[in-house]
Amino acid sequence: MNDWISSFVFFFAVIDPVGTLPVFIAVTARHAEWQKRKIAILAVLVATGILLFFLFAGQYLLETIGVPLSAFQVAGGLVLFLFALTMIFGEGKPEQEVEIVQEGHETAIFPLAVPSIASPGAMLAAVVLTDNYRFDLTHNLFTATAMLSVLGIVLALLLCANWIYRWIGNAGASIISRVMGLILASVATTNVLLGIQQFFSV
Repeated sequence: MNDWISSFVFFFAVIDPVGTLPVFIAVTARHAEWQKRKIAILAVLVATGILLFFLFAGQYLLETIGVPLSAFQVAGGLVLFLFALTMIFGEGKPEQEVEIVQEGHETAIFPLAVPSIASPGAMLAAVVLTDNYRFDLTHNLFTATAMLSVLGIVLALLLCANWIYRWIGNAGASIISRVMGLILASVATTNVLLGIQQFFSV
């Protein structure tokens, strides 16, 4: 159960459901309610497909090109750490991605599905948390349920986006993103240390 909770918190941090709300609201500002629901569902479905691919096939892809998972784990941890720093000190996820929307890319695929929901950090997390040498299929399916639970929360939040955003505002979404960034930085550091340990223990 603790492993499931850890995976859930990890995915919640990298996917950042609350930080996606301002992006979704900006994307769908001119759409009718039924269109907003359709866009939300499509965006989550596309993001789910991408993350499931990385969860079940990401390691095989790495092995095909000769990259050990421990090296990917260290690289991924460093990237996640830098991503976390931008969440803490730089522009929050809402500000960054609303700017993308304002440039005219107003579709469910971009920037909603990618990179808002299925972010690079989420793709890395899907691979790192399903190491086939450390975990069996049952454990990886367990991890998949944690990821799908977070994606379910994303969908629920998007479907209630207007009401939620009126309550927390852009400042609230930014604050939550920074808290998630701090959690993500801790998880990223742990991944780097574990990757180094595994690399030299082989």
